[in-house]
Amino acid sequence: MTQSPSPKVEIYTKWGCPYCVRAKALLDEKGVAYEEYDVTMGGPKRAEMVERAPGAATVPQIFVNDQALGGSDDLQALDRAGKLDALLGLA
Repeated sequence: MTQSPSPKVEIYTKWGCPYCVRAKALLDEKGVAYEEYDVTMGGPKRAEMVERAPGAATVPQIFVNDQALGGSDDLQALDRAGKLDALLGLA
């Protein structure tokens, strides 16, 4: 049985954001590697986040294989519904 490649997981965060901490904790708990972009001070990564997820004014913003999943509540909801593991290649 071949293992599917790990998905590309990206998360845009701000320093001190409790929702960001919660989202990262869930990903860490699942053993998922992710690329974190700190948008605390704005800049090009903040602009990139808004471009990738139009209307996204809050953090975290989470992407799996370039698909916008939304924020921490969305990530938690996917996990409760049993859909997150499949998106993360864990199922």
